[in-house]
Amino acid sequence: MSDILILHERIDAETLDQLVALYHGDMVKYVVDLERSVIAIGGEFHADAEAVLLDDGSRQPDLWGANYYPGQPEATCIEYTSLINISPARGNPGMELLDPELRDQVREATHRLIGRGTPG
Repeated sequence: MSDILILHERIDAETLDQLVALYHGDMVKYVVDLERSVIAIGGEFHADAEAVLLDDGSRQPDLWGANYYPGQPEATCIEYTSLINISPARGNPGMELLDPELRDQVREATHRLIGRGTPG
């Protein structure tokens, strides 16, 4: 298994657990391409997953990073924070993704391709 995967369909629980354990223990970093509706998941840094997507044909303006905590409930399993999100030109001056519409799109992609956290 590669330490960064491009997801076009939902990741299986065993593979997700392996990626979580590989670097961070309780979460996994990932990058969503909102235009292509794919996710690159895994790696030590968001920039690693970002590079995989760029090599696969994604465009930088379409990419946003987040962290997924599979042991958390749905309301808190996604953290919308990443260094790659710092983009004043895209209206996002800091690490946290602020735009509610973009957050909704990231959440929808996360729920579809990764999961919804642990049921409460």
